[in-house]
Amino acid sequence: MVGPAGFLNTRFASLLYHRGGLTGSARDLAAAGLAVDRSIRAGEAPDEAYLLKAKLDLYGHKVAATKADLAMLSARAPRVQVDLLTADVALQEGRYADARRGYETVLARARPWDALARLAYLESRTGEPAVADRLYAASQEEMSAKEMRAYAWIELQRGLLCLGRGRHDDAMRHYRTARQAYSGDWVADEHIAELLGAQGKFDEAAALYERLVARVPRPELQQALGDLYAFMGRRDLAAPWHTKALAAYLDSAGRGEVLYYHHLASFYADVREDGPAAVRWARRDAALRDTFATQETLAWALYRDQRFGEALDQIRKPLAAGVVDAHLFFHAAMISVAAGRRDEGTRLLQRAADVNPRYDAFHVHR
Repeated sequence: MVGPAGFLNTRFASLLYHRGGLTGSARDLAAAGLAVDRSIRAGEAPDEAYLLKAKLDLYGHKVAATKADLAMLSARAPRVQVDLLTADVALQEGRYADARRGYETVLARARPWDALARLAYLESRTGEPAVADRLYAASQEEMSAKEMRAYAWIELQRGLLCLGRGRHDDAMRHYRTARQAYSGDWVADEHIAELLGAQGKFDEAAALYERLVARVPRPELQQALGDLYAFMGRRDLAAPWHTKALAAYLDSAGRGEVLYYHHLASFYADVREDGPAAVRWARRDAALRDTFATQETLAWALYRDQRFGEALDQIRKPLAAGVVDAHLFFHAAMISVAAGRRDEGTRLLQRAADVNPRYDAFHVHR
């Protein structure tokens, strides 16, 4: 029998995990990882501990570790959570049909909001945005009044759907609803700052980003501010923020963390335009998870390294998976042209414009 202290230790780890989501602090998430490891070593509340560890590992892009965590669960572990995490692993491994089947299997038994949201995300990338939005709205209907942070997060996802189609006013409406639903959430402000930049309201966007990085000094926010200043042509203002972001990314990687591999690949590809470094980090990221995002990032890194044939082979993978995304089509167009396929590049560039007429507006790497 597990004693009260065991449950308290696992509960403490869970609270740290949730605090990390609220604060955006890598330190809080690392502390949660240490706490749950202590709980596991002591044999305390093993199912609860391994479920939490699986969530932490998946958040940190450690897919193999997540699978190992799930394998340690007993038959008494909550079936819905196990099935959802198993489907999440399939998604991270590029097995999209398996992921969809996993989410739909859960939904055939019940209608948890997070299962609907997961299916909505998959639909948003490989299906119709209107279907994805309906699924997101359905997930909100399943929430209780106590789940306002989750409600706000869904509003942000619905806003991203609109942003990806160039519907800026609709995106802003969702973002403001998210901000009102969960006041003070830095994630809502980050989305609004990006949208202000996309709308060409650069001074407002920069001011909001400046407030954000002072409050939540995450490197991806620092890079976003640097990217905005660079987009404005103010490379003098961009440089110190890019320097801070890169130092934090590399410091994280130096500690053995893998969370920022994707950011490092994009940073070296688009900020430094250092092809070999971009390829090195993109390959490390792709070795952990084989998603359309890692495939696109590796293709773009290969393009920066002027390895156009390899880049073309790589970019065809997310295209073949049916991903509909203006930035993917833009990258594929540039790669196709560089590889000598000008007509194909022209068609892909038109697809980018069809999906999002404002695809060349400011945007951040996610």
